[in-house]
Amino acid sequence: MRAPHSANSLSTRSQHVPTHDNPATFDIVVLGGGSGGYATALRAAQLGLSVALVEESKLGGTCLHVGCVPTKALLHAAEVADAAAHGAQFGVRSSLDGIDMPGVLAYKDSVVAGLYKGLQGLVASRKITVVDGHGTLVSPGVVEVTSPDGVATRYNGTNVVLATGSYARSLPGLELGDRVITSDEALTLETVPKSVVVLGGGVIGVEFASVWKSFGADVQVVEALPHLVPNEDVALSKALERAFRKRGIKFSLGERFAQVKQSQDGVQVELESGTTFDADLLLVAVGRGPRTADLGLEAAGVRLDRGFVLTDELLRTGVATPAGGQVWAVGDIVPGLQLAHRGFAQGIFVAEQIAGLSPVAIDEATIPRVTYCEPEVASVGVTEARAAELYGSDQVETIEYNLAGNGKSKILGTQGFAKLVRRKDGPVVGMHLIGSRVGELIGEGQLIVGWEAFPEDVASLVHAHPTQNEALGEAHMALAGKPLHAHN
Repeated sequence: MRAPHSANSLSTRSQHVPTHDNPATFDIVVLGGGSGGYATALRAAQLGLSVALVEESKLGGTCLHVGCVPTKALLHAAEVADAAAHGAQFGVRSSLDGIDMPGVLAYKDSVVAGLYKGLQGLVASRKITVVDGHGTLVSPGVVEVTSPDGVATRYNGTNVVLATGSYARSLPGLELGDRVITSDEALTLETVPKSVVVLGGGVIGVEFASVWKSFGADVQVVEALPHLVPNEDVALSKALERAFRKRGIKFSLGERFAQVKQSQDGVQVELESGTTFDADLLLVAVGRGPRTADLGLEAAGVRLDRGFVLTDELLRTGVATPAGGQVWAVGDIVPGLQLAHRGFAQGIFVAEQIAGLSPVAIDEATIPRVTYCEPEVASVGVTEARAAELYGSDQVETIEYNLAGNGKSKILGTQGFAKLVRRKDGPVVGMHLIGSRVGELIGEGQLIVGWEAFPEDVASLVHAHPTQNEALGEAHMALAGKPLHAHN
């Protein structure tokens, strides 16, 4: 379903109806309406700039429709299922009678629809011209949009912002089908598979593994690298592996995928070692690729590397427009963390630069990362291994505060820890958390790392009791040399 063109195009600041030969001109033409694109548009309009926002599908992009929001809705349904199944341990006589997948999908879709409607209204209220169709950068400063009915119209932009997002990657030679799917198809399954192999133990893979296990499926994860969530601190990876074993989620580490055979009854997945797994489905969760094909970027002078748009630290591609502006890029198409909140922040950053402001450059090391499986994994800053590379192993101090000593975590029945990494006699440079709901704690972690706080600074702050947030206070007290609810 497409966003109604009339609902999103209530106003345009151009002085004529654009045609192919007589295009409308805007301060900014944004190519892509996902997190990075719509954030650019909203902030630019707020600053008084005229904006055209080109989107061939739905405003909100991957995050809202096939990424962050719908997957987290499934994860919340999984949390409810776990609570029902294990209510007896809290003295609640509940049981899990089964999963109504059409009902789960209806809940997920209602969440998405509500946020989508709100975003449409917000964009319309800012008088942003939304253009429905596939956009191509035909030259620096000129975007040609082909509408759903095949009509091509050009739009001039003093500045052009590329924000076309990402797609679910597969592997060369791996043919998708009814039994071999990506996360896009996994979000629309109307039944719970009895068994599933998840190819990839990164964020997407472990989140779907967690959902399906809670829904009653038999799950096998295959990860070619030595650990699950391999980009995290190894202490978190090992803790998640212990938690998954306890939950009955199986995984194979350090083994590469070789091939899959599909039949009407299921799939047989073979690894390079010769090990095979039989299942109903294979979920391909090997990451996301930049959506930059068929956009005319290279012909317009934009440099690409394996499909990613290369920029400087200010997110400029180095391609100038005839009107004195720039071609910029934000979000998943820029090398680095593929996170919606990164793209959102980059969009604001670019809009403010175009408006003549001098925003502070985004420090990627202070962007928080959360994996919403059960237990959750959250981190910000550098890992212990990376800190040792940067500063020398003898210049790094770490501490782990176990959530067993935290009252609220005990009430929730979760296990895990908070790990801090600091430069010796210096600030905290990394925070790594695992446990139920720890994603809600990483905001304070971002402030601590981003503002280069010392453990002594945080130790003097008062954290509310009983909250999981107290664990951060306790960890910093311990790292400051005055542990309270921890053994010396």
